[in-house]
Amino acid sequence: QVQLVESGGGSVQSGGSLRLSCAASPYTYSMSWFRQAPGKEREGVAGIDSDGLTTYAESVKGRFTNSRDSSLNTLYLQMNSLKEEDTAMYYCAENFGPVGLDNLLVERMYNYWGQGTQVTVSS
Repeated sequence: QVQLVESGGGSVQSGGSLRLSCAASPYTYSMSWFRQAPGKEREGVAGIDSDGLTTYAESVKGRFTNSRDSSLNTLYLQMNSLKEEDTAMYYCAENFGPVGLDNLLVERMYNYWGQGTQVTVSS
């Protein structure tokens, strides 16, 4: 059974940093972070493929960095200069095959999802 486990969420003041981790399966190929704020739809934040190519939502470019350690089957999201609007539940997702760089942030491309970790940014 595939199980993704996120960690690293918490509460931080605006301008602060957090690092999220996601323990994934050994067969993962495409991986991404999504987030969902209260009353809003889930949105793609940052994606990475097995070659290390990354893509980011415009709202987080320059502030968030997505990386993966294939030896540990772990996905990371370094979040710097956090803003109140980054407050959301953050989910990692994986696909065992390539989805294409342009589709890394497309929700329907992913088969498996974690339970989420809450990030709260206050002023």
